[in-house]
Amino acid sequence: MTALAVIFVFLAAAIALGLRARRGKDMDLEQWSVGGHGFGTTFVFLLLAGEIYTTFTFLGASGWAYGKGAPAYYILCYASLAYVLSYWLLPPIWRYAKEHRLISQSDFFVAKFSSPLLGSLVAVVGVIAIIPYLVLQLKGLGIIVSVASYGHVSAHWAIVIGTVALTVYVTISGIHGSAWTALLKDITILAVVLFLGLYLPLHYFHGIGNMFHAVDHAKPEFLTLPSSGMSTSWFASTVLLSAIGFYMWPHTFSASYTAHNEKVFRRNAIFMPLYQLVLLFVFFAGFAAILVVPGLKGADADLSLLRITTATFPPWAVGIVGGAGLLTALVPGSLLLMTSATCLAKNVYRVARPATSEAQIGRTAKLLVPALALVSLYFTFNGGSSLVSLLLMGYALVTQLFPAVLGSLSRRPVVTKQGAAVGIIVGVSTVAVVTLTGVTVGSLLPYLPEPVKDLNVGIIALFLNVVVTLAVSAATREPACQKLPLATERV
Repeated sequence: MTALAVIFVFLAAAIALGLRARRGKDMDLEQWSVGGHGFGTTFVFLLLAGEIYTTFTFLGASGWAYGKGAPAYYILCYASLAYVLSYWLLPPIWRYAKEHRLISQSDFFVAKFSSPLLGSLVAVVGVIAIIPYLVLQLKGLGIIVSVASYGHVSAHWAIVIGTVALTVYVTISGIHGSAWTALLKDITILAVVLFLGLYLPLHYFHGIGNMFHAVDHAKPEFLTLPSSGMSTSWFASTVLLSAIGFYMWPHTFSASYTAHNEKVFRRNAIFMPLYQLVLLFVFFAGFAAILVVPGLKGADADLSLLRITTATFPPWAVGIVGGAGLLTALVPGSLLLMTSATCLAKNVYRVARPATSEAQIGRTAKLLVPALALVSLYFTFNGGSSLVSLLLMGYALVTQLFPAVLGSLSRRPVVTKQGAAVGIIVGVSTVAVVTLTGVTVGSLLPYLPEPVKDLNVGIIALFLNVVVTLAVSAATREPACQKLPLATERV
């Protein structure tokens, strides 16, 4: 029961911080969803960089290191490239959002393309992508609390209790609660991950190098990319897709609106890739577990970090690890819920009912939070897939928004609203077909060379998206009208 008590202390602290964060704030929709565009470098850093540390980091990254070996390294790479991209991508998005007082990701599409219907499409796509990501957080929450409490709380009840807590403080405090709780989460998770990543290899193998030698001896070639399947081409294409999709997540995209100036992004872009190195220590824990707690198969590989923790440390220490893991579910989960509710209220409900006031939209968004939480609970209890598979599916969906965003940033947009809409629909439909049928590039085109067959199948969806977007935009672009000189007009 000691571990369980420590976990509940973390839960109480998260709720208290979330509720306290709203003090002194007029929680209208703008304050609730984007903090009044007033966050400084620290909070923007926590919302943009710190949000990579989710239950996926805690369980999925270590689980892939345990179960798949070298292919897990893609997790270390893609965010670093995304942070470099943010140096150029986020400032123009922020300037446009600030000028037009945007709140959601969908607002950006509405304003850029003068199309509320396109904004509704983007909102629906974003929510569809967020649901598996939120399911990932809730599944991870259940695993963490159940294992770290030595089974005193079942995964089912851990998910229910966590979701109720999440819903309460999101509804009351919005992004202010997420930002303050993110501070506690990041401090705790960094301390726990660094300690586990250093201590476990030293304790069991007398060093990190010795650990890798032992793993290589027990499982030859496990630490190198295979020649087929998750090969070099799969690795490169997966990193590319994940990097360009990183800021297309609705909660990450709209979190960029919270900055008080554009310099925040350039300062953060310098340091955020270094933050990614912390994932190395998660991998170390996963690799150490291969020989200490062998035999975990399939999705059970996600348990590797917790299993080696409970086998190594006393209950109070396991409780701290479990509490840190709990925070990795609550903080990202709060952003996901809030963003989904905002997009649906502002860019779907309001389009259907244009006369709705801003205050009514704010109330509707808050009412949608528990509704979306219930939908996520349903899929959590009635779905499968490992944590990494859920994340990859979400990335494949949000990446389909990237061509339209990129094409809208030039002085003379190269993408029309028709091109953006049709391209997104084609890309998302392709992802849906691929996900439901389980096809790969190799199964679709078996005559191609092996490196091409191993490409992440999301490449097909993105390629079709780009081709269709450009073709439809070329066909629907209005010709530039050449205005007659003033003197001529007078004649």
